[in-house]
Amino acid sequence: MYLNKVFVYGNLTRDPEQKSLPNGTAVTNFSLATNRIYKDAAGAKQEQVEYHNIVVFGRQAETSAQYLKKGQGVMIEGRIQTRSWDDKVSGEKKYRTEIIADSVQFGPKSGGTTGPSVDGGHPVANATPVASAAPDLETIDYGDSNINVDDIPF
Repeated sequence: MYLNKVFVYGNLTRDPEQKSLPNGTAVTNFSLATNRIYKDAAGAKQEQVEYHNIVVFGRQAETSAQYLKKGQGVMIEGRIQTRSWDDKVSGEKKYRTEIIADSVQFGPKSGGTTGPSVDGGHPVANATPVASAAPDLETIDYGDSNINVDDIPF
């Protein structure tokens, strides 16, 4: 049994670019940066950045191109694939290793906050969420509309 599965979480290094295959399938490409922090032999803290080429197909490609922006965090689940082609200009054989995404999970937008905010995304001090009161089912007023069961499409 063989396994080609990858999970990466990082930040987009550029805005996604969407194109279409001749059959109409959407394809979106973007680059993702991941960081690795470690200590070297001398004990000094080091940081290493890796860049990953991501390819997304179909409906996920459309939503990725629409909602993802440079700097935003995203988690990709997919497989690694290396393509090769002959460069027409230099005549050399070129290679590109990519992650073909099976799943794209959007992270928080860059500079965004997870709590309540005002004026440019800065968090509000001591903010408490406002609880929405659900109405009691017996007090809901449905009006005088006549609904025919045969008119419901499902």
